[in-house]
Amino acid sequence: MTAPAIHLTGLSKNFGTVHAVVDVDLRIDRGEVVALLGPNGAGKSTTIDLALGLSHPTTGTARLFDGDPRAAIVDGRVGAMLQGGALLPDLTVAQTVALVASAHRAPLPVEEALERAGIRDLAGRRVSKLSGGQLQRARFAVAVVSDPQLLILDEPTAAMDVESRRDFWLSMRQFTEEGRTVVFATHYLDEADSFADRIVIMGAGRIVADGTPSEVKSVVSGRTIRFEVDRDDADAAAAAIPRLPGIRSLDRRSDRFSLRTDDSDRTLRALLTAVPTARDIEISAHTMDDAFLALTSTTPPSSAEPLLVKAV
Repeated sequence: MTAPAIHLTGLSKNFGTVHAVVDVDLRIDRGEVVALLGPNGAGKSTTIDLALGLSHPTTGTARLFDGDPRAAIVDGRVGAMLQGGALLPDLTVAQTVALVASAHRAPLPVEEALERAGIRDLAGRRVSKLSGGQLQRARFAVAVVSDPQLLILDEPTAAMDVESRRDFWLSMRQFTEEGRTVVFATHYLDEADSFADRIVIMGAGRIVADGTPSEVKSVVSGRTIRFEVDRDDADAAAAAIPRLPGIRSLDRRSDRFSLRTDDSDRTLRALLTAVPTARDIEISAHTMDDAFLALTSTTPPSSAEPLLVKAV
């Protein structure tokens, strides 16, 4: 059997009395695109540091390609784009990428790494003159120049505007279509939903969910129905709505209503009968934001298993 790209077993990390990572078991196979989500302080960055061998675990083990993480990095099999990854300010972008390329046995041509990062036009610019988004792209070029099989990205699109974020993920698709493994931590839940084929959510240092985007979103059942009524009918509608079938919650803002329901078909049919002036009706499934909040709003007990587990 082919060894997984990442294999974490019983991994824990304590900083004094602070338990940053608690008994994490995680296997990521080759070719997977995995998003690592969690609120601030959930343990995402510490887990990444442990996986890369940048920090030593209190207990447990971290393996990359069934070997020591540092050996995999030295072999050029792993590229990383970390939040604290500083670049030398007086070098140009091309010089920076070339410097990192010189440390590897079989790197990509510098021009190709710049092309993949979408910054060929910035090759001659000094690092100190880059904007926040441009600096992130330069870090990405540094991460891919070794031509790695595993790419680990910690908040890769931080400081990027909407257009830059879109272009970044378009360029990433070429990388993943070649069958390489990508693990990225992000606060942009839409990125995880649209780009990852697997999502791992952490809370209080533990894995609280692990599954496909659809599986994670299914934790929050039902749908949301939004609509408006004539202002004169708003009070009568507010009185009638709680009696509708399937209703879980109701939010009213003047003459605008938002319902959460376990059975949107039954609720809608009853709504049109009970509130005939309802208009501008919208029905939507719950989002990754809804699932994220539901899964991370409480701290799991010490013996808790992930709510969703991907079979491996």
